[in-house]
Amino acid sequence: MQNPSVTGGFLDAARDSAIAFRAALDAMARPGKISEVSGAVPPAPLSVAAGTLLLTLCDPETPVWLGGAFANDAVVAWLRFHTGASVVSNRKEAMFALGTWVDLFPIHDFPIGTPEYPDRSATLIVERKTLDAAGITLTGPGIKTTAALSLPDIEAFQNNAGLFPLGLDFFFTSGSRVAALPRTTKLES
Repeated sequence: MQNPSVTGGFLDAARDSAIAFRAALDAMARPGKISEVSGAVPPAPLSVAAGTLLLTLCDPETPVWLGGAFANDAVVAWLRFHTGASVVSNRKEAMFALGTWVDLFPIHDFPIGTPEYPDRSATLIVERKTLDAAGITLTGPGIKTTAALSLPDIEAFQNNAGLFPLGLDFFFTSGSRVAALPRTTKLES
């Protein structure tokens, strides 16, 4: 029997990662747009979208924090084998963090960058049961008029946007679906 940590990666790493990277960039450039991504077959409880993002965005220089049920031996071994990323226990060291909203909260523990280096902030991947283009109204760069996205907590995202140019960026995943919310996005209920 093959070790499960060595399976489930991209079949054609160069091609699959390029396609997934394009989808991740498109999601960040168009807040609220829900796209399909695929390529990874990660261990439970990771969704296809979250696994694909991790394979695409993480490397040996990327400290990752895993929350709740995602911080299991199978996910850690799979992530380390396929990306070389280190899994950290301290939220303040994370460049990427993954979990449900409950696992990730309070989000103020993650790095938000510095005035000199605002890019040294964390990106949070929030696993959701569902992901819908309805709910909270979004405006800002990348949105022609308005967009909508089902979000778990408007106040936390409004506070995060108020930190700009500092702050966190977010991906939301559910199954093979992904959407993004950069720190530049304004939110209204």
